[in-house]
This record gives sequence, structure tokens and C-alpha cells, in this order.
Amino acid sequence: MKEIIGVRFKRPGKIYFFDPKHYKVKKGQHVIVETQMGQEFAEVVIENKLIPEEKIENELKPILRVAGYKDYKHNEENKEKEKEAFALCEEQIKKHKLDMNLTDVEYKFDNSKILFYFTADGRIDFRDLVKDLAAIFKTRIELRQIGVRDEVKRIGGNGICGRQLCCTSFLPNFETVSIKMAKEQNISLNPSKISGNCGRLMCCLKYEEEAYLDKLKKLPKVGAIVKAEEDGEGIVDSVEILKEKVRVKFKDKEGFYYKKFGAEELKIIKDVEEKDEMEGVDKEELRELRKLEKLEEEDKKNQAEDM
Repeated sequence: MKEIIGVRFKRPGKIYFFDPKHYKVKKGQHVIVETQMGQEFAEVVIENKLIPEEKIENELKPILRVAGYKDYKHNEENKEKEKEAFALCEEQIKKHKLDMNLTDVEYKFDNSKILFYFTADGRIDFRDLVKDLAAIFKTRIELRQIGVRDEVKRIGGNGICGRQLCCTSFLPNFETVSIKMAKEQNISLNPSKISGNCGRLMCCLKYEEEAYLDKLKKLPKVGAIVKAEEDGEGIVDSVEILKEKVRVKFKDKEGFYYKKFGAEELKIIKDVEEKDEMEGVDKEELRELRKLEKLEEEDKKNQAEDM
């Protein structure tokens, strides 16, 4: 077993384990740690705790100290400097006539580096901009191009559910989302209903995907021919995935009637082939969905290039 504490540098953000040394810290306190990027001001989110050593992927670095008054003051000073650096960088961007949008500035705690985050369509040659910024700030400068999801994560806001965006409240990493996920969850393929503030597919489509896939394995598809013990053969009219209920259409002498069954009460005589998830979608909505798909592919490509 190994004693650790968990910290994060931004909220929300990934949690990193550090060796607490002889320090006993409480959740909500701040500590100064050494990272590959230099010293960082971090928030404690997991108090001193023993965990199995096999859960620790890399060698733990020790915390330098528990943050004191001077550390808090220095961190606040850096926050003020970031506002000034933001304005100065925007002036330089205009001067160099670069087609990029500055979104955030981050000072490393020990002032060893300043990071400037921006969005842009395609690649930007910012070498001259970096030289001018380095001359102004007399420290190392790094410009990082981020995607629209990252931009919204840094800005914040509320989703269509009325709650704070997942990416700004708890989601540490972005996972691949697809239109197929919306189809499998029986969600309307209206682009405005399945895309988030960032203009990309909503991250929450991923949350229940595994559960839906597991249940879909047990259920016949709409249009399949099934057999019920008392009613005989019928055609699946609709499916309630989470409840694992199936509505079946039967024919008798008087016409048609409908009846609901649990999936286990039916025997599949002939299932139907998997349909194209875009089948039956309005043409205008289809164009918008294709755009969303293309954007998702471009985001994945950019992420792979940055790794």
C-alpha cells in the first residue's frame, strides 16, 4: 500500500496523485507541487489515503509544501497578470494580422512560462508572434491551439438540461461521440437537440451507451417477426429499450391489435437487418447531421496530430 493525496490544477480537471511526504492535508486545501511544467498551485481533492501500489502508474512526486499566505497572494497576482497578458496578446494578434481567437492565458505558478490558448480554423504560423511575446514578457511563451469543446469548457455555461455544462463541472476528458449513439438510444436526430453549446454532439450521449448496447442485444428490432405463446406471430411495432418492453402488432379476424411483452416472453422468428441511422431523416436535418459528423472526424484527426 502507498500513501497518496489527489490534487487537480483546474476545476474541473484530471486528478493527479502525489506523495504527501509528512504532510497531512484536508480536502479544499492547496499545495505547491513540482511537475514537468514547473511548480504548480494545486487544490487537494483527495485527502491522505492508502491505495494499492499497482494502481499507481508512475513514480509519485512529493509535494513541496502546503500553500501559505505568500503562495495564495502570488497565485492571485498571477491571475491579475493573466488579464494584462490577455489584452497585450490580443493587440499582438491584430498587429500580425493572424486569423485566430485568443481564449485564455495561464501563468505557471513559478512564472517560468506563460501559456496562451487560442482557437482557429486550420493551422496558424505564429512564430513571429511568439518572438514578440517573449520579448515583452521576458519568459518562455507557449501557444496552444484548442478545439471548440475545449473553448466552451474554459468559458463555461449551461446545457439544454438547465444544468452547468458537464465539461465545466466534472468531465475531465472528452470521449468520441457519434450520431449512431443517439439512434441507439432512440433520441430524435434533430441536430439542435443532440448538439451542445460547442456545436458538437453532446458528450452525455456517451454516458448510457454501454447500458443501451447491452439491452439492445436482448431485444428484436422494429419490423422483426416474433412469436408470443398465446397470440402467435406478430410484427414488432416499437421497443422500450430501458424497460426491455416490446409492443407487437397482431392480426386477427377483426383487424389488427397491439400488445406489450417483456423481451423474454417473445421468440424471434425473423429479425431485420440494421438500418442506416440516417434513414427517414429530413433532408435539411440530414445535411446538418453530416456536417456534425465531419466536424467530429476533424476533431479526432486534430487530437491525433497533437498527441
